Amino acid sequence: MSMFLSTSDWKHVPMLRRVLLLCLMFLPQALPGEEIDFEEQILPILEERCLYCHGEDEQESGLRLDLRARMLRGGDSGLPAVVPGKPDKSYLVEVINHVDEDMAMPPDDDKLPAEEIDLLTRWIEAGAVIPGQMEDIASEQSDHWAFQSVVRPEVPEIKGAVTAPRPLTVIDAFLLRSLTEQGLSYSEPADPRSLIRRVSIVLTGIAPTPEQTEAFIEASKIDSEQAYTELVDRLLQSPHFGERWAQHWLDVIRWAETNGSEANLYRKNAWIYRDYVVRSFNEDKPYDVFVQEQIAGDSMGAGEATGFLVAGPHVPAATVGREPAAIRQARADRMDEIMQTVGASVMGVTIGCARCHNHKFDPITIQDYYSMTGVFQDVEFGSRYPEFAADHPRRQRGEAIWKEIAKQRGVLRQAGSWEENWGAFREMHFKPITTTAIRVRFKMANVGLDELEVFGPENYGENLAHKRRGTKVSGFPEDGFEGRNPIRRVNDGEYGTMTWRAKAEKDADKQPYVRLDFEQPETISRIRLSSNREYYFDTDYLDKKPYLPRYEYDVDIMKSDGSWQPWVGTWHTNTQLDKDHPERKPALKKIQNQIDLLSEEGPRPSFVGRFIRPDVTHVLLRGSPENPRDEVDPAGPAIFGGDLGLTQQAPGSKRRAEFAQWITSDENPLTARVMVNRLWHHVFGAGIVTTTSDFGKAGAAPTHPELLDWLAADFVHPTDSADAAWSTKAMIRQMVMSAAFRQSSAPRPEGLAKDAGSSLLWRFPPKRVEAEVIRDSILQASGSLDRTIGGRSYRIHNEKKTYAQWEVVKNYGPETWRRMLYQERMRRVDDQMFTAFDFPDCGQVRDKRPVSTTPLQALNLMNSDFVIAQSELIAERAERESGDELKSAIIRCFELLLSRQPETDELDACLEMATQTSLSLVCRTLLNTNEIAFLP
Repeated sequence: MSMFLSTSDWKHVPMLRRVLLLCLMFLPQALPGEEIDFEEQILPILEERCLYCHGEDEQESGLRLDLRARMLRGGDSGLPAVVPGKPDKSYLVEVINHVDEDMAMPPDDDKLPAEEIDLLTRWIEAGAVIPGQMEDIASEQSDHWAFQSVVRPEVPEIKGAVTAPRPLTVIDAFLLRSLTEQGLSYSEPADPRSLIRRVSIVLTGIAPTPEQTEAFIEASKIDSEQAYTELVDRLLQSPHFGERWAQHWLDVIRWAETNGSEANLYRKNAWIYRDYVVRSFNEDKPYDVFVQEQIAGDSMGAGEATGFLVAGPHVPAATVGREPAAIRQARADRMDEIMQTVGASVMGVTIGCARCHNHKFDPITIQDYYSMTGVFQDVEFGSRYPEFAADHPRRQRGEAIWKEIAKQRGVLRQAGSWEENWGAFREMHFKPITTTAIRVRFKMANVGLDELEVFGPENYGENLAHKRRGTKVSGFPEDGFEGRNPIRRVNDGEYGTMTWRAKAEKDADKQPYVRLDFEQPETISRIRLSSNREYYFDTDYLDKKPYLPRYEYDVDIMKSDGSWQPWVGTWHTNTQLDKDHPERKPALKKIQNQIDLLSEEGPRPSFVGRFIRPDVTHVLLRGSPENPRDEVDPAGPAIFGGDLGLTQQAPGSKRRAEFAQWITSDENPLTARVMVNRLWHHVFGAGIVTTTSDFGKAGAAPTHPELLDWLAADFVHPTDSADAAWSTKAMIRQMVMSAAFRQSSAPRPEGLAKDAGSSLLWRFPPKRVEAEVIRDSILQASGSLDRTIGGRSYRIHNEKKTYAQWEVVKNYGPETWRRMLYQERMRRVDDQMFTAFDFPDCGQVRDKRPVSTTPLQALNLMNSDFVIAQSELIAERAERESGDELKSAIIRCFELLLSRQPETDELDACLEMATQTSLSLVCRTLLNTNEIAFLP
């Protein structure tokens, strides 16, 4: 476009525009190679074209172009507007060239004249010099309270009066100061009956038995402080403590045993991660170690802990399809699930908001987001054998089983070759041979393989056929069935539905075969074939389970002269050798038995993530994998000093290990704050920060900021020498030993008038208990509760076709009488009972559960199969334990369910009901009282 207009064009230009154009015509124009003057040549362009929307007064999309430092930082897109010396990397050059019409700038005007675009481009290429601004740096900064270092505050002096004598703690000192300022004080202490029920449910999730309640009441009459201290210590040591607090953690990370997609497939053996969480809380594993193991447990002897990283939902490869763009998008979505899990649970920051642009509220950039994805680039949703420390019981049991397998292999080796069935794959063992190539000739027309692996006697687990070793694959048919399943898939290291499929005519001269050419001569002794190993490892409970057909094939090895020599074949191995060596069958049977035993008692493929080679990480413009931009190194957010000193060449395990150390270091002020606030939420019903997974600017302000920081500091560096650093139990103990926790929940007019939500804790805030507490306490009352810790989840669902939906088959039989923590946790499935009590779907982070009141809750607690069956068992127990005397049986029902005896009018009403109907109906009525559903 020329800077000069014809007379006919000129008359259509508005007057103000004519003046500006005339000014521009007489601006000095730089020639190629000449030095560009910012004040004379660049600034007028910016003032005319850009600064109205991107200047001092207004910065649309967060972009400011009158300051060099802000140009380098860029706007909300997260891409630098200017990269000195690199116009091809400068987003400003892209938008003024209208590369993407949706982001063309200026938005409402014609494209800039070519001369102006050229000036801006050459100015950037020359270093984007702006006199007086060359030393300025724009960095992410924030004065937001949660992003500052934790500093232990002074403990306030207690000045307010307390309504009854009781020990006061540091927690009480902070709370009483706030109450005094509002003219409030604590309520009276809770009565012993209410207190034992409250603390038992908070710490273990199970109501106390009548015997435990009465024993505590009697002990409290002698020495209430000692009785309560001993009660708390006993509950903290209970194995049910870990179950209770594991449930809270699993809610936050959205852990479930299905993937939540259209197929909603089962995640096989995902439960071993759940058991790890239970065990960690019971052992009081230091919280920093707990976090580190969940991020990098594969290098810490706690391989099952990485189930944390793949706890969120995902779409499996079979559902994604084969379109490359769809595969890339699905991979980006899976990485985002990891970001949500890590961000919400440990950091308390909505990291995912920076996926497409800089965070709107918090100082987290799109570069920060993709730097964090770089940390986890080696993680893929799927299964693997977890890495266990030498003293792990599963590893020890596995080693014993492997010794027996090795013994039987010694027997088979004397007879020649043999084939083992490992479910996910079949493995042929044979006499070692050194060769440069092998050929596997199939004796059937239809073949499907996702992977064909070759191993030698050395480096037992190293796949010599993998393409990364330079092994070349060829064969027939090269393109697979109908050209959609190429043979290159058999050595790409990927298991699952992306397979090589061959289909030949029955009478054809040429049958399917695979040839593998090694980069150098290799000594081989095993080959392994699988057709959909991913499905076998990852899923279960399908009515048409994936399996590997027993293929018939011969293996040839290449001789030094280039000819082929037959070496081993399945027919000879499985048929002829059995005839010649009768000892083979019993030995192989023993091996198969040990393989089955290994899958149950030793390390087993479990849905705790699998690891792949990390790809180079790019910033994705607007979150799209189709728009990769600058490379970023693995790191945490810059605002928290997240530079890990890593490059793109760092192995995945090192990336995660370094990140795990950083996220639990003093450089990150969020980790300790977020966890103590989460503990407070579950003890008192609401966090000091009520948005327990969002400590950013969009989250709630803390009700007691100094108390929160004192707790966070004490969590990491406890003032009590008896407490270990990062001890979850010690922190919870502080909270439940406070006078605030031990006060009555009864309302008081002055408290309701000034603090209706009880956030200042002038009383213990009443709260409804979770679905699990209701169910587990009912089972305890009936005497049916199976208290076994850990193991496979109990099933209430059907087996299904791949794309069918899960259905509840039976949710009340004896096989389900374990704690609800162990019920199969299925996404998008109503369990037809406790989903009504806000049991989470696990599709979204549930840092705190909603509390609803619906008719379905009352109907389920009155008419469900579970409640009817349990009510009959409770009635039978009460009658048995009261000598079949109805009045005494009713009293016993109250004790079993409500931890108290009935009032006179209650007893009379229940006696009349039981006489006219049944005692079990009385039990069902009691189950619908608020005393069951609320903490006292």
